[in-house]
Amino acid sequence: MSAPVSVVLFTSDLRLHDHPPLRAALASAAEVVPLFVRDEGIDAAGFAVPNRRAFLADCLRDLDAGLRKRGGRLVVRSGDVVARVCEVVAESGAGAVHMAAGVSGYAQRREERLERALRARGCRLSVHDSVITALAPGAVAPAGSGHFAVFTPYFRRWSGERLRDVLGAPRAVPVPAGVRSEDLPSRADVPGTSPGLAAGGETAGRGRFAAWRRAGLARYGDRHDDLAGDATSRLSPHLHFGTLSPVELVRRAREAGGPGADAFVRQLAWRDFHHQVLAARPAAALADYRPRHDRWRTEESAREEVAAWKEGRTGYPVIDAAMRQLLHEGWMHNRGRLLVASFLTKTLYVDWRVGARHFLDLLVDGDVANNQLNWQWVAGTGTDTRPNRVLNPVAQAGRHDPEGAYVRRWVPELAGLAAPAVHAPWTLPAPERAAYDYPVPVVALSEGLARFKRARGRE
Repeated sequence: MSAPVSVVLFTSDLRLHDHPPLRAALASAAEVVPLFVRDEGIDAAGFAVPNRRAFLADCLRDLDAGLRKRGGRLVVRSGDVVARVCEVVAESGAGAVHMAAGVSGYAQRREERLERALRARGCRLSVHDSVITALAPGAVAPAGSGHFAVFTPYFRRWSGERLRDVLGAPRAVPVPAGVRSEDLPSRADVPGTSPGLAAGGETAGRGRFAAWRRAGLARYGDRHDDLAGDATSRLSPHLHFGTLSPVELVRRAREAGGPGADAFVRQLAWRDFHHQVLAARPAAALADYRPRHDRWRTEESAREEVAAWKEGRTGYPVIDAAMRQLLHEGWMHNRGRLLVASFLTKTLYVDWRVGARHFLDLLVDGDVANNQLNWQWVAGTGTDTRPNRVLNPVAQAGRHDPEGAYVRRWVPELAGLAAPAVHAPWTLPAPERAAYDYPVPVVALSEGLARFKRARGRE
């Protein structure tokens, strides 16, 4: 044993299965302090929004329950992460702290601060890769560059790498007595959550994946863009909070095999891709990855249109359906995310940061790497090799919601309309149109496209 006590600092890895920092701590110490710090820096940056706070409360309670079954418990503190970890190290006499590697600029700076503070106290920090992502951000890189800027060559290299083995959950987690903890947070204490917010925690995540692997994985390749079919895994919140291991998901999908599994693994690779971009270019969280010299409209200059977009009353049913799903569930179908992002940035020509911030205010899976870089991909300032593509919401609705069931589910005022009219109610004869309490389009698609082409110099 290198030390009698080690601390495991949980961050975005709130699970017991396949947890390298926890297993390393248990292998090197007689006792372990499982610690989660409610980071005041997250609050200060405005990221502690109701939906994620409620889901986090579920995750922490489930993690504590799992630890108690193994003879342990979760220690929760609040405040500055470095200060709180150092407190726990002093209280427990720990000689080492183990944690998962982060990728954002904030996470990288936090690790650097923590390493310096612990070293000054004679304590070692061990940062573990391939915990939050399947491959570490720097595991593959092109010659002459620190990261891949295009997905396809990254995916080829990523697919050829061997993933580490999946680790089982520990049988016992002995925790030293006398290390105090704050009370666990409760979802019931978080106001302002979306009414349809899903349950969090490793138990819920593993149950969802097991059921979807049996019933949905094989058809994923054909159905993942089916808006009404809701055939995606819905595992993104669990990946964001780390209640599921991306390494385990990739391995289990590959074991199942088939086109559906291949398509699902590709989506997991996209997640790793975005993490390696952000790790190399932390400024991309707020700055254009590839500037296009856009003269974006601001939220102030497009106030009415942005408000209509946020509230799901743009007059384009598939856009409004997706935005209302976001409001109700704190989650949105991936195809819907692409459509509403294209509409905001290229039809309304509003700065992508306005949309990214709104998503982070509501999404339970709101992840800086995936959220910001997906928004940049759609806006044409990111890694898309076709930066000027525009997704037509009417054509896309006809393709991905051909019967109109998704629209009718979320825009009930149009429930009496069948496809294709439900996707373009403004085309109805005036008397019939007047029977539906639904707004006219905030802008004609042709007008929005012309404005975008002028702005990008594409005329």
